[in-house]
Amino acid sequence: QVQVVESGGGSVQPGGSLRLACEVPRNIFTIAAMTWYRPTPGKERDLIARITVDGRQYYADSVKGRFTISRDNATNTIYLQMNNLKPDDTAVYYCNAQYFTVGRRFDYWGQGTQVTVSS
Repeated sequence: QVQVVESGGGSVQPGGSLRLACEVPRNIFTIAAMTWYRPTPGKERDLIARITVDGRQYYADSVKGRFTISRDNATNTIYLQMNNLKPDDTAVYYCNAQYFTVGRRFDYWGQGTQVTVSS
C-alpha cells in the first residue's frame, strides 16, 4: 500500500494564504507526476495544479497567478502555495501521484485535506 500523506489544510479568510503539502515514498516520487485535485460542479475531481518529474507546471485557469505548485526532491514532498484565496476555493483537496510503466497506469491518492475560505 502506497501512502500519500497530505497536510496543511485549514480555515482562512478571503484574501488569505495556505500551503498544502503532500509526501509520497521516494521510489514513487522520483517517477511520478504529482497533481492536486479538488471537486468542482460536474466533476468529482478536477485538476488544479500539476508538476511533472522534470518540473513542468500546469494550472487550472481558475487558480493561475494565485497558486504555485513545487517539488522538494530532498523530502519527497510537493507543495501547493495558495494565495489570495477566495470562497470558491473552498473544497477538499486531494493529492495524486501518477506514473506509467510497462504499459500500465498507476494512480495513488491521498485522503484529502479540507480548505475553507470564509469571512
